[in-house]
Amino acid sequence: MASVCLYLHVHQPYRVKRYRFFDITKDHNYFETEEDRLDNKKILLKVAQKSYLPTNAVLLKLLKRHPEFRVSFSITGTVLEQFQEYAPEVLESFQELVKTGRVEIIAETYYHSLAFLYSREEFRRQVKMHAKIVKELFDYEPKVFRNTELIYSNEVAHEVEHMGYKGILAEGADFILGWRSPNFVYRPKGTKRIRLLVKNYKLSDDIAFRFSNKAWKEYPLTAPKFTKWINQVNGNGELVNLFMDYETFGEHQWEDTGIFKFLEHMPKYILQHPDNDFVTPSEAIERYPERGELDYPHYVSWADTERDLSAWLSNPIQFDAMKHIFALENDVLKTNDKKIIDDWRKLTTSDHFYYMCTKWFSDGDVHKYFSPYESPYEAFISFMNAMQDLRLRVANNAKKSYS
Repeated sequence: MASVCLYLHVHQPYRVKRYRFFDITKDHNYFETEEDRLDNKKILLKVAQKSYLPTNAVLLKLLKRHPEFRVSFSITGTVLEQFQEYAPEVLESFQELVKTGRVEIIAETYYHSLAFLYSREEFRRQVKMHAKIVKELFDYEPKVFRNTELIYSNEVAHEVEHMGYKGILAEGADFILGWRSPNFVYRPKGTKRIRLLVKNYKLSDDIAFRFSNKAWKEYPLTAPKFTKWINQVNGNGELVNLFMDYETFGEHQWEDTGIFKFLEHMPKYILQHPDNDFVTPSEAIERYPERGELDYPHYVSWADTERDLSAWLSNPIQFDAMKHIFALENDVLKTNDKKIIDDWRKLTTSDHFYYMCTKWFSDGDVHKYFSPYESPYEAFISFMNAMQDLRLRVANNAKKSYS
């Protein structure tokens, strides 16, 4: 039997505007601007029209048409806030999907941050914040966890198991799996109860990255062709984990590529095989036994060809920015100022450091595509100026407390 686990990640950051040195102490608003390429509202509304609303409409149609169909989301706190403020109709469309009872919401860090690498306490706080907003908006309690950018190691699994989650997601990197298949449920090394689902990156990336590539030997990708590849798992695996960004549909792969038609037809063809169905991560964990232990001794992510942390931590400006923002943690929290704390947490979002990446070749092209800045150095300068203003706000708050 081959069960398809379709998981989609929904996220938009609060991008730092072009914040100049001369703005320090004069402007405490780091994220709102009328400049199109950095305007979070305009970006959110554009992606909503191109991706979120049409994809949700297709998914709702599929859930009504196929009782066996399932889909899962992780939706960051930062994008949920923007839905509430800028596009409530998008939030309502996600709520309608969850009400079907066949959609699972996956837990993660509220601010899509790299907190686990620098502060376990802040990591736990952000995960709890995320669970709280998911409960408030969807009346749902997540049972499975994915860390920011699918960053995973044995340590992450141990921490998440301790927090009570029954499952966790990870990248199915070849250098970890070796001869093993991503198409089974595993147990993280050294854990007792938590189970591990790993991404089938080949089949996932066929949709997420290669779908519209006319130079790809399998172009064009059709639902029958993709289903043939899924069917080949029967007898060689139990589970096909298709993990990708939600914006794959309509934003990364535009409507004129045929991506929506592909999504609409894919379940019908997959379900024609009597041994195929769809499952959520929780259902996969309940249905299938673990088929061994997987050891991730170091961090693995789903970003770039290296599948490591280099998308966010590979050059001096990234390390410098990351070190300084997390060094503010204790002083920021001592202020008890909700706005200062919220601004600090928005500055911990992983996207800021992704925009500072200076890689070349194909990975560099991907970073450039996603970045709203003209260069990594522009991203760094705006970020550091905003952080300096935040540092001064924290210091002024401390002075007022002592006076």
